[in-house]
Amino acid sequence: MTVLKIILAIILPPVAAFLQVGLGMHFWLNIVLTILGGLPGMIHALWLVAAKKQ
Repeated sequence: MTVLKIILAIILPPVAAFLQVGLGMHFWLNIVLTILGGLPGMIHALWLVAAKKQ
């Protein structure tokens, strides 16, 4: 499942953030970062997947 989340973090960062943390603050922050630029949203999603192991 982690590999799928990493792939999603690269292609669709908000989806990976949602799968990792749900509809919390980090999800909405990722939406904003993705709108501001694809790379910040991607980095944030990768950080969420790497740091928040469930």
